[in-house]
Amino acid sequence: MTLQVITDRLRFPEGPIALSDGSVVVVEIEGGALTRVHPSGDLEVISQLDGGPNGAALGPDGWVVVANSGGWLYTSEANGWRRPTGQSDVPGWIERVSLVTGESQRLYDASGGMRLQSPNDLVFDALGNLYVTDHGKRDGRTLGLGAIHYGAPDGSFLRPVVSGLLTPNGVGLSADGKTLFVAETVTRRILSYPVVAPGEVSLLPWPAPAGGHLVAGLPDRNFLDSMALDAEGHICVASFNACGIWRISPDGAARTFTPLDDYYATNIAFGGPDRRTAFVTLSSTGRLVSFEWPCPGQPLAFEGPAS
Repeated sequence: MTLQVITDRLRFPEGPIALSDGSVVVVEIEGGALTRVHPSGDLEVISQLDGGPNGAALGPDGWVVVANSGGWLYTSEANGWRRPTGQSDVPGWIERVSLVTGESQRLYDASGGMRLQSPNDLVFDALGNLYVTDHGKRDGRTLGLGAIHYGAPDGSFLRPVVSGLLTPNGVGLSADGKTLFVAETVTRRILSYPVVAPGEVSLLPWPAPAGGHLVAGLPDRNFLDSMALDAEGHICVASFNACGIWRISPDGAARTFTPLDDYYATNIAFGGPDRRTAFVTLSSTGRLVSFEWPCPGQPLAFEGPAS
């Protein structure tokens, strides 16, 4: 594998969006920004944002919808790499940002009458609505259960879809939109749910975890972060501490691992003319890197304009 470092000057990047002009938009969680990374490695701050912009997706109207966690706390190791040590106690929200003007608009801070805790990652469906994970808030003594919500990118509605999850993070949809995948961080589980209608899933009875089908449970220090799917249906999910990208078949039977030199691989997105380029955020070192993937990435429901 030939790894290209596009930049190493980001402040805990996440949420890569590969645009058709060759640039990649990322959130900088520690930096509080939505930033465009040009192919040259030059950085262009699109918008400074409060809290902790944690995940991003390009919607059908060309605005970027951002899952804002409210923020994290960070420390530096002896080698200078950064890592989060806990969450801010500020409740998070969901917002959208114009790629053209940098204007930001807050869309949601509650769902189903309950305050959002720590929105983390999101994906659009074919109708132009979004599934978003709420990671939950935790400290040294307590853990708030997480959820998946479904809503519109214009602020008109947001409602819970799945509750009782343990640190849900990455979320993805199969190419036909009939299966919803979610990765839980601390349990190291990938769960799937049949989508029976827009924003509605079928839940398995107890003892299924949060009503989901267990696709894979990973060992040891493979704490799971965000994901994308490739054209062969594999779930491509970032792992930190044991840092790299897992490629897992939809039934969980086939698994391969690409190790990467960082503490935190946080997300993967596909781009380039043939969608064979994997863009990965390596957050502890502030890097956005790229390398060739074994097959094209799955096209997103909405690609959006390049500017």
